[in-house]
Amino acid sequence: MGNSVSTVSAAQIAASQIVGKVDEPIAGHHGSAFSSKYLSGEIPPECPMHISRKGSQANQPAEYEINPLNMMEPANQKPAPDQPFPLPTNREISSIPKAAEEGGFWVYPSAQMFWNAMLRKGWRWKDDDLNPADMEHIIKIHNANNEQAWQEVLKWEALHAKECMEPKLKSFGGRAKDYSPRARIRHLMGYEYPFDRHDWIIDRNGKEVRYIIDYYDGGTLDQHHRFAILDVRPALDSWESVWDRMKVAYMRWRYSD
Repeated sequence: MGNSVSTVSAAQIAASQIVGKVDEPIAGHHGSAFSSKYLSGEIPPECPMHISRKGSQANQPAEYEINPLNMMEPANQKPAPDQPFPLPTNREISSIPKAAEEGGFWVYPSAQMFWNAMLRKGWRWKDDDLNPADMEHIIKIHNANNEQAWQEVLKWEALHAKECMEPKLKSFGGRAKDYSPRARIRHLMGYEYPFDRHDWIIDRNGKEVRYIIDYYDGGTLDQHHRFAILDVRPALDSWESVWDRMKVAYMRWRYSD
């Protein structure tokens, strides 16, 4: 089947076909080709990293029509024409509770769904000679970054444990080029922009709370398939969120080494 590629380079190759051109990192600060090309792209539907694109339903065949309930395309588990090898269609259940489904959890895409998403963006297998193991690594990286983001959200939600012991994810969206004020300030200080941004809407016992997640390049993969540095915080949409951020800022200052 050709020469094998490393875990990281396989993810770089696949991710570079999923997304379009991205900003180059500022010289002198950390940055790798992989991170800025990965999570900001065409993630398969039904997972928190998916980015719905406005107008994407226009002139699309029925199998790609956007579901008005979640603004996503339906899952495509069918092997693509000329696909060189079969891919798993099993999907991992995340630890992220789903607000719209009592007792339900968000489900991550399968390797087959990822492959089909790559093809929709114009990627072709012969260009890079990926193998099934490479696709497995890509899935693990994607899932690990979702789990990492959720754990960061839970740290903030612990401030409201008396109000809600079981926060849930209601909805989400990608805003890769809509940089947050904090990201812009960091950029003015000489740091790179985040390679991606997501907004997650958390259901806190019926109250909607928006979180901003900025993804920065961490440089290398760790043993748990994580590579991104996440800046997670509640958006300044309410005085309650402003107070939360003030409390956390004080605690970080008070108890820092």
